[in-house]
Amino acid sequence: MKFDRRTALMGGVALGLASRAMGQTAAPATSASPHLTFADPTETIDLWPGGAPGAPETLPVETVKERSTNPAFNDRYVFGIARPRLAVFRPERPNGAAVMITPGGGYSWVVIDKEGYEMARWLNERGITAFVLFYRLPHEGWAAGPNVALSDAQRAMRLIRHRAEAYDVDPKRVAAIGFSAGGHLCADLMTRFDARVYDPIDAADRLSARPDAAAPIYPVISMTAPTAHAGSRKNLIGEGASPALERAHTPSFNVPADAPPAFLLHAENDESVVVENTLMLRAALRERGIATETHLYADGGHGFGLRLARGKTVEGWEHLFHHWGTGQGLWA
Repeated sequence: MKFDRRTALMGGVALGLASRAMGQTAAPATSASPHLTFADPTETIDLWPGGAPGAPETLPVETVKERSTNPAFNDRYVFGIARPRLAVFRPERPNGAAVMITPGGGYSWVVIDKEGYEMARWLNERGITAFVLFYRLPHEGWAAGPNVALSDAQRAMRLIRHRAEAYDVDPKRVAAIGFSAGGHLCADLMTRFDARVYDPIDAADRLSARPDAAAPIYPVISMTAPTAHAGSRKNLIGEGASPALERAHTPSFNVPADAPPAFLLHAENDESVVVENTLMLRAALRERGIATETHLYADGGHGFGLRLARGKTVEGWEHLFHHWGTGQGLWA
C-alpha cells in the first residue's frame, strides 16, 4: 500500500474520531510515511463537561469530508460537531504565547487543514502554542442559535487561560485569529467577549474571554446585502432575518471601547467575501480608537490561508502578522 501525507492524515482523523466516540484521547497515528510529523494532534480539550448546552433532540453526526485531489496535502472539512473542542498544538520550545484559531467554512462546516492545522504548525515553529477551535454550527439546531459559535469561542478562551500553566502559556498573551466565517467568529469574540451567551458552569467562566489581540483574516463582517456573504448570513441568522438581527451579528456595529488591538487583512479581488467587510470593521475600530493594522492586497482571492497564497501578492502575509504580534508584546 502506498503511503503519502494525505493517507497518513486521513488515517489520523479516522483514528481520532473513533477514539473520541469512546471518550478517549487518540493514540498517535503510525505509518512508514516520511510525513509523520504532519499527523493530526492527539491532544484535545473538551469545552463542555457533560456535553454542550442547548443540544437538539437529535444530535448532529460529526462527519469529515476531503476536498483535495492532490495526494501531497489534505483539505478536509467537518460538520455535525456535537462535541466542540480545542485541538492542541504544542511547540517544542514554548515562548509563553498562545493563539486560538477559528477556521472558516461559511458556518456550513469548519475547515480543518487549510485554515486550521496548517496555521497551527506554522505558529508552533515560532514557539507559539496553538489551539484550533472546532465550534458548533448555528444551523444545526442548537438552542443558542446565532450565538452558538460565540458561546464556544468564549468558553474556549476562558479554558485556555484556566489551563495556561499546564500549557506553558501566559494568560495575558492569548491572541485569536480567524478566517472567513471563522474571521466573523474572531471579530464577534473581539467585540462581544463580555456578552452573556451561556450560563457559567465552573471556575473557568470567571475568567475573561477577551483575546489580547485579534486577527480577522478576509473576514465575514456584514450581515446585510450587498456586502454580506450570503451563505454565512443564511447559516448564521437565516434568510428572513430582521434588520435588528443583522445589526446584532455584524461585529462592526458592536465594537466596545476596550476591544483588543486588531490585525486585518484582505485581498481586493475577493469575490466571495468582498473587501468592504474588512473596511467596515476597520472604520469601526478606528472610530473607537482601537489600535488597528490593515493590509490590503491586489490579488489572492478568498480562502488562501498559507499554502494558496504562494505566487500571489498576498504571499508572506503571515510574517506581517507575526511581526505585528511582536510589536503587541505577544511574543518575542
